[in-house]
Amino acid sequence: MTEKRGLRLGDVAPNFSAETTAGKIDFHKFKEDKWAILFSHPEDFTPVCTTELGAVAKISSEWEKRNTKVIGLSCNTLESHEKWISDINETQGCDVKFPIIADADRTVATMYGMLDYQDATNVDKKGMPLTVRSVFIIAPNNIIRLIITYPASCGRNFDEVLRVLD
Repeated sequence: MTEKRGLRLGDVAPNFSAETTAGKIDFHKFKEDKWAILFSHPEDFTPVCTTELGAVAKISSEWEKRNTKVIGLSCNTLESHEKWISDINETQGCDVKFPIIADADRTVATMYGMLDYQDATNVDKKGMPLTVRSVFIIAPNNIIRLIITYPASCGRNFDEVLRVLD
């Protein structure tokens, strides 16, 4: 019997097509020949998620200096994300310009191993698991160079993500 393994450093980042707040994307085409930061959030409108997206938006010039595209993911609908971006911009004093993937059916989250199976309380109203806080740094050649996964209850420090990217 072959054991299914999750994504590892050195693997090719799986490509996917998804609806985002910037329209439908093909992930590999979206990132072109640039570095990418793909990061997930448990739920729209939560305080930690909102401050994290605001922090990522506030350092947009740092991502640009590093030839890096950022893209978020949350297991909510596109409509929810669009309302959330307005809330983030207002409450965090920023301008979210990077796309957020609408992954209500968990397709991308499953592909990347982002679902939270350890915490029975981290579920949506239908009882489906939400994502943990994952970060993937993906090289221009689509190779995964970093994987960080935090429980849903912990926020991330994106200055640390910048340091690792450097």
